[in-house]
Amino acid sequence: MRRMLVDGRIVNEGRIVETDLLIEGDRIGRIGGPVPSDAEVVELGGRYVLPGLIDDQVHFREPGWPAKGTIESESRAAIAGGVTSFLDMPNNAPPAVTLAAIAEKRAVAARTSYANYGFYLGATNDNLEELVRATSADVCGIKVFMGASTGNMLVDDPRTLEGIFSKVPLPIATHCESTPMIRDAERRYREKHGDAVPFSAHPEIRSAEACYASSSLAVSLAKRHGTRLHVLHLTTARELELFDPGPIDGKRITAEVCVHHLWFDQRSYAELGAKIKCNPAIKTVEDREALLRAVIEDRIDVIATDHAPHTAEEKARGYFEAPSGLPLVQHSLAMLLELHRDGRLSLPTLVEKTAHNPARLFGIVDRGFIREGYFADLVVVDLGATATVTPESLLYRCGWSPLTGTTFHSAVHMTWLNGEPVFVEGKILGPPSGRALEFKPAA
Repeated sequence: MRRMLVDGRIVNEGRIVETDLLIEGDRIGRIGGPVPSDAEVVELGGRYVLPGLIDDQVHFREPGWPAKGTIESESRAAIAGGVTSFLDMPNNAPPAVTLAAIAEKRAVAARTSYANYGFYLGATNDNLEELVRATSADVCGIKVFMGASTGNMLVDDPRTLEGIFSKVPLPIATHCESTPMIRDAERRYREKHGDAVPFSAHPEIRSAEACYASSSLAVSLAKRHGTRLHVLHLTTARELELFDPGPIDGKRITAEVCVHHLWFDQRSYAELGAKIKCNPAIKTVEDREALLRAVIEDRIDVIATDHAPHTAEEKARGYFEAPSGLPLVQHSLAMLLELHRDGRLSLPTLVEKTAHNPARLFGIVDRGFIREGYFADLVVVDLGATATVTPESLLYRCGWSPLTGTTFHSAVHMTWLNGEPVFVEGKILGPPSGRALEFKPAA
């Protein structure tokens, strides 16, 4: 089938161009040119057309915690938010630390995912042989928890870390926090407050120092072994000195920031408490501003969500019992478009960090750009619309959001996946149609 998207403003590869877009089957057939006589015309009314977002860090909770989320439920939320592809983390129950477990997740996604999908293989202190066996045909990369977080997958044996960084050819993505420093801080705060530690203490317990100690170790290991390293969810100004500014092409060490660390800051704990408890912690205003500057100067290469839902009942517990993580994949684009509205982030930069660079970093074949011959994964956004986050509007299985009550000054008008409209004016269309992402062999 041929469809012509007309009267759109395409944001792609550093430019905004008013032109039409021909979709032929599942691919982009032509950018510009006349409307074919046999094409269905889709009028965009001057709205902006972006490559579908590629979220390189989500926790869709399957297998293990269906009350929190499933691949089906969270991928529905993703396409409603303009996220057409996701890379899912391995801290499931049981954890995805074998290729057999990855195959099981892929089989579930093939049946139920509304977005395109890829998976990380998780590292442990004793599965190095499995990590070395993995190829780009199996997974997008290897996830190493160098700090303890949800799922009990801490890798803290120095010999194991040396083996991973020296022998694994795939991209290595790290969660960087120093667990001994965190445990010591927890002990001190428990001595002072007992079990009633305030949530505002979270960025002091999971401190900037704990982040830097771990991220600097990861970078030093990568430099020593020439590893392809991607450090996830930076939260501090100090860590930025570890990363070089400039285009992502040619970098062996890259960095990611998550939307909530560009949106919230330490003052937000007073109102939201456990709802914004996450690892690493949301930190100071100064850290948030430094992270945004690093995005602009290309010191940070990717913006993602770390989408990590928990039930409302779990989040209602006290500091030590409430789990870390928050649901964001339905609203990440809206949050970034709000930064654009405030003059903080250009549309081409937004697209580069959420679509182009994830595709480049992981070698995702024929996605992440609006190019002739590439898959037609697109999001059409209306920058003149308003949308308020309400409980009824949420597609997350957990049913809550820290953004409830927030009014955004933009809206996702349409999401296209593999050449088909899958979300139009607030409605999910059709059955699940996500496909497995293809990754180029690691260089």
